[in-house]
Amino acid sequence: ILTGSLQTAFDMRRRKLLTALGAAPLLRLQPALAKAPAAPIPKVGDVMRLPDAPLINGGTFLAAEAEGQVTLVYWWASWCPFCALQSPHMQRLWDAQRARGLKMLALSIDDGIEAPRQYMARKGYTFPSGHNDARIEKVLPKPGAAIPITCIRGRDGRVVFIETGQMFPEDVEALARFV
Repeated sequence: ILTGSLQTAFDMRRRKLLTALGAAPLLRLQPALAKAPAAPIPKVGDVMRLPDAPLINGGTFLAAEAEGQVTLVYWWASWCPFCALQSPHMQRLWDAQRARGLKMLALSIDDGIEAPRQYMARKGYTFPSGHNDARIEKVLPKPGAAIPITCIRGRDGRVVFIETGQMFPEDVEALARFV
């Protein structure tokens, strides 16, 4: 959670970006959000359970392997313009921090699995991403907020950071402090 002048600067940059992109067209781009059940936004200190999740490009994210590890949870979609701006920075964070023990579970909220699979291949993204389906929703429901949503689960299984909406490059880079 950002405080004081850092939060003000972050909010000003976000407002400028929203103004530049225009908010009204974005509402039409988010059909999956309208169907998703609204879950509360996790708060710092909340316990966050993780699911076992099949990954879009093969393999499985195993919750047991994330126990005692810092885990980044990132909800995104292939059609989301804010995710398109943030995801390259998430990839860089993943590349830089996974050797230090960072675990990551990105969850696409696309209607199906093919669009996010193609999107990740086209962009060259290798961070672990599953599809936010009903099995995952039972354990880790997508919070009722606009995407992207970025959450850091600490070694003790509790939320240590949560941000709804797009994060800027320096903000994503600063997440390394939790690893």
